[in-house]
Amino acid sequence: MSVAQAIASHIRYLARGKPFSVQHFTKFGSRSAVDKALARLVRAGALERVARGVYMRPKCSPYVGKVRPGPVTVMMAMAKARGEIIQVHGAEAVRWFRLSTQVQVRPMYYTSGSSRNLRVGDAVIHLRHVSADKLQCASSQAGLALCALFYIGRRELTGAMVQTILSRLDTGETERLMRCRMPRWMRKMVDGAYG
Repeated sequence: MSVAQAIASHIRYLARGKPFSVQHFTKFGSRSAVDKALARLVRAGALERVARGVYMRPKCSPYVGKVRPGPVTVMMAMAKARGEIIQVHGAEAVRWFRLSTQVQVRPMYYTSGSSRNLRVGDAVIHLRHVSADKLQCASSQAGLALCALFYIGRRELTGAMVQTILSRLDTGETERLMRCRMPRWMRKMVDGAYG
């Protein structure tokens, strides 16, 4: 079975409208053979190229026509392919805990990879490299709480803010937050509010 045939038979089982990266198919052959096979499938209409190195099976809605995945979904597929950790930016984490009403104008995320701007269609997503301490428990409420605590910072953080954050977490997530590495000043505030 050729690389193109193997990929064509495999994509039939992928969900429509869900983005995936080229790395998903490297098991079928060399990178250049996979790229050529995917390009042929795009020309045939079996796939759509969403962003550089990211494809999806076309999805149509009777109401709006072609349905494209959101920029964040595409960004997550790209990050997964590169083995990066992605976390919500601290400003968004603070807003999620209702400690601020400020809304980000430009979508920004923390990453374990390099800082860069990703263009997905007309949207631009800013990825900012941060230390591994800020990426602990990524994609969980405990990770969101940790990002909020780091973003507020030592000078602005109060006991009432920490209690507000802890009150929005369930018991499991609170325990997960307590197991995270924190600077001494943050640990003191969190332990004081938790205990």
